[in-house]
Amino acid sequence: MLPKASFLDPANTYSVSAYQTACGAADIISHIFEVYFNMEQDLYMLDCMAEGLLKTVIKFAPVALKEPENYEARANLMWAATWAINGFLDGGKRLAWSCHPMEHELSAFYDITHGLGLAILTPRWMEYTLDATTVSKFWQFGCNVFDIDKNMEPMAAARKSIEMLSDFFFDTLGLAKTLMEIGIDGANFEVMAKKACGGGVLPGFKPLNQKDIENIFQMCL
Repeated sequence: MLPKASFLDPANTYSVSAYQTACGAADIISHIFEVYFNMEQDLYMLDCMAEGLLKTVIKFAPVALKEPENYEARANLMWAATWAINGFLDGGKRLAWSCHPMEHELSAFYDITHGLGLAILTPRWMEYTLDATTVSKFWQFGCNVFDIDKNMEPMAAARKSIEMLSDFFFDTLGLAKTLMEIGIDGANFEVMAKKACGGGVLPGFKPLNQKDIENIFQMCL
């Protein structure tokens, strides 16, 4: 079900805690990533829109953490959140997502905030899926969002982009870096991975089978 219209008042988010603001920022970024990192779509205009939204969240989330009643910061985050999930960025296609299905199992098995789970999972998913077939998109992300030197060797730039995203999640936003930090071990990873891929393959930017997903969960410990 989708609303015909939504009326958004940034002032209503002034009371959102710093922790939930940080988790929300990670969730917005993940929603954008799910369509940005996708082999089925390659539209320059939509990529530019996605990159602009990512830069907006990266700029204003830290401001909202320090100044919770900063209207400009809250307004930009709310507006970015809307465009991250209203369907525009996927160009009308039903694109397969990668990180959300994995995180949904974390939230189902443990008392973990959705955005926090995504923040922990996303850099590891990036590391796991980075290879010769995916490097160009990570290079594009790093250069256009984090202003990494476009003359840097593509694989090095891709790795740098993942490092900078990790720094944003864990240092700038102050979110927990590992599952162990929040009391989660690997006891349920096998069944969680099986559920995440439906017993088959999780499609998306890079198809992942049950073992792949277990490996990504292990990287998060």
